[in-house]
Amino acid sequence: MKLHFYLRFHTSYGQSLWISGNTEELGNNDPANAVPMTYLNEEFWHFSTDIKRKDLAKNVTYKYLLKNADGNLLEEWGQDRMLDTSRKDVEELQMTDTWNHAGEFENTFYSAPFREILLPAASSKTRATADKSYTHTFRVKAPLLQKQEVICLLGSSEKLGEWETANPVLMSREDDWWTVRLDLSGSSFPLSYKYGVYNTKDKEFIRFEQTNNRLVISDAAPGKVTILHDGFVQLPNNTWKGAGVAIPVFSLRTKNGLGVGEFNDIRQLVDWAKTTGLKLIQLLPVNDTTATHTWMDSYPYAAISAFALHPLFVHLPAIAGKEHAGVLSGLKKKQKALNELAVVDYEQVMELKLPLLKELYEVMGTDCFRSEDYKKFYEGNKHWLQPYSAFCFFRDKYGSSVFEDWKSNSVYVQEEIAKLSDPRSAAAKELGFYCFVQYHLHLQLKDAVDYAHKKGVVIKGDIPIGIYRNGCDAWMEPDLYNMDWQAGAPPDDFAATGQNWGFPTYNWKRMEDDGFAWWKQRFEQMSNYFDAFRIDHILGFFRIWSIPDHALQGIMGRFVPCIPVHINEFGENGIWFDYQRYCRPFINDEILWNLFGEQQGTVKEHFLVTNNFGTYDLEMKFETQRQVEAHFATLEATPENDRIRDGLYNLISNVILFEEEGSQGQSFHFRIAMEKTESYRFLSGDLQQKLSALCTNYFFRRQDDFWFREAMHKLPRLKAATNMLVCGEDLGMVPHCVPDVMQQLGILSLEIQRMPKDPKKEFFHPNDAPYLSVVTPSTHDMSTIRGWWEENRERTQHFYNTIMGQWGEAPYFCESWINRAIVLQHLYSPAMWSIFQLQDILGMSETLRRQSPQEERINDPANPKNYWQYRMHLSIEELMKQDDFNDEFRGYIANSGR
Repeated sequence: MKLHFYLRFHTSYGQSLWISGNTEELGNNDPANAVPMTYLNEEFWHFSTDIKRKDLAKNVTYKYLLKNADGNLLEEWGQDRMLDTSRKDVEELQMTDTWNHAGEFENTFYSAPFREILLPAASSKTRATADKSYTHTFRVKAPLLQKQEVICLLGSSEKLGEWETANPVLMSREDDWWTVRLDLSGSSFPLSYKYGVYNTKDKEFIRFEQTNNRLVISDAAPGKVTILHDGFVQLPNNTWKGAGVAIPVFSLRTKNGLGVGEFNDIRQLVDWAKTTGLKLIQLLPVNDTTATHTWMDSYPYAAISAFALHPLFVHLPAIAGKEHAGVLSGLKKKQKALNELAVVDYEQVMELKLPLLKELYEVMGTDCFRSEDYKKFYEGNKHWLQPYSAFCFFRDKYGSSVFEDWKSNSVYVQEEIAKLSDPRSAAAKELGFYCFVQYHLHLQLKDAVDYAHKKGVVIKGDIPIGIYRNGCDAWMEPDLYNMDWQAGAPPDDFAATGQNWGFPTYNWKRMEDDGFAWWKQRFEQMSNYFDAFRIDHILGFFRIWSIPDHALQGIMGRFVPCIPVHINEFGENGIWFDYQRYCRPFINDEILWNLFGEQQGTVKEHFLVTNNFGTYDLEMKFETQRQVEAHFATLEATPENDRIRDGLYNLISNVILFEEEGSQGQSFHFRIAMEKTESYRFLSGDLQQKLSALCTNYFFRRQDDFWFREAMHKLPRLKAATNMLVCGEDLGMVPHCVPDVMQQLGILSLEIQRMPKDPKKEFFHPNDAPYLSVVTPSTHDMSTIRGWWEENRERTQHFYNTIMGQWGEAPYFCESWINRAIVLQHLYSPAMWSIFQLQDILGMSETLRRQSPQEERINDPANPKNYWQYRMHLSIEELMKQDDFNDEFRGYIANSGR
């Protein structure tokens, strides 16, 4: 059979188009063996081949790829191009296709939350016009039809109704495609046509699509069939909008809780969401963070496994059931005390739950492991569950998650762990405990999610940008990570010295070697529970702020990957290169006085040496922040010692440039916020100007295309690995290329009113949000609406007069009407999703809001030892009883079209 592929696509210079499919002639679905197409004209690229008849016994699938000038291949979105080879009398197939751009709004509606929950495709009962001996097949998609609506076809031939809307050609749904097969023999070609919408109940034509007439060029020759994949019907594609609530699981409060939210409590939150018209619940990460068995493990982004769920969220009565309820008989008194607490007491909850889980395991474990459901769970998750259970075993055996310090198995060897996990092993029972707990966590979370789906509510998860340095993932495959670097963030309004998250950065080159298998497994695991997910710090896929392991503060980092400044560039820009002056901390008497005051003598005596330039150098044993930290850890904590320690940190960061590792003094990186350093202040004005110009080029010009290519090398393949809705947290120091990449890939952006991405604006207005975005007035990393209102009087006043359009002086406190107005601004935004922290929703009511807004905040990014313990101040049961408030809020959502 002869196959002709015509792809409608306008390329730029240096680009070419390729085709890949599941037959030998099309490269067997291997992009490396994709077949090149030929440029035909400004509108089309073409490829022809003969396919063996034996291959027609299977479904022949294919897709197109775009090769850019740099050699990078970009696949079109979707996996649903399939040839109709059912007719034996056909000798020639001609495909006229439209490239499926991932960023098309319509593609979003074929992701998991829409396809399965929010917009499930109704089975089409329409009997489409169909000719048995057809010459042309029309296929098109339309995800946003109303009930009783179908797609129809009209055109310039008699077979297409001569544009008569009273008698259109009705199409029927086949999977995602609206399809009709027609015999156009006798028609004059080219013929023009359009798609339209028809109401089958009222038997009425509704409207034509909003586009110029389409054309069929290929005629109706004997033995030939033309298949037209026309992409999407051109109808309004930004009309669907939804609202959601964001809250960590641990923050949920229920009447019979155990001092912390549990997976079981999600069901009650779903009931409230359904009552108010919310369509989405957004959660923080729910992975196991048990590293130290202290409150420090409350940090949800420091998971010891990217796959395991946290025992904190287990609901003990659901495991025990009636048969083993006696194990929990002594729980009531402790439960009451914990549940009355205003915040989560992480250590008390874990100290109560873990022993009870072990008791339940003793009486239930054997029967559990015999069940077919458990066996299926274990086999499906063995790739992470087996090493995770071994990791937990050794962590508890040696009293530390720092695997380098373990007396045995400090290096992961798969064969050894397999032996340890064998049922005949002496440690098998202890390892089985962790598997038992994970199985029940899986059942409980899955049950809650299934319940949400039945109620029409979707669940959005959160993927942290990093992995915990002393966790199971790093133990198993340390080569996947750069263990000598730490991920973080540069200085901003929230953290003057930047942030150091402590996570190792990703070794993307190594991850690519196996086709990003770890990421694909991670997405697959998440899709068991979540319909959508937020990529924490999506900027890390472009470049990650990387801090060397000898440093503590984020200000000591730089972007990786990054194009450095070559030593020759300094001379080319009129700058005499001085390694000592630019790359070593600049320390003189004035700086020492400003930092240490009367203590400068002590600092000079114990930590500094004079140099040949009339200034000072740090002693070799105090040249890094880690060395300074280690020294002061041995001393008594006093205000004087703290001041000296912090001042030394400041001195170490007082540089202009960092040398590129391994460059032998040839390549350099500018320190972030160089102009704010004391070192810069003591340079001449002319030199300051020249260095600033080169620094601006380094940070804001030379990197953009490079970072664009980095992201497009990773993100398309990772997004294609899942059908969950992908949302990006694109906040911070955002490169110019980020919005373009996210738009091209159809990844939803995050828009926050107080964090405008346009540096010329003080605030972002929700009315200006792009459709593919999530708007929110606050996140877990910042104060709530009420808390922010009291932080900066001047900014609040500007916001009150400009964004809210109010006259006069702003109220000192955020009164309920102000909070309500801000929520309404977000509800009426053109963004696809408006998502609110629960605290901001309750802030609309003077009676339901918490008394102190400072108690509403979940995390302070500037505090690396933040205790994540926020809890709702009223139970979900109490919230469900607030009929007036719930009805009012439901009305706001409905009136906004969400």
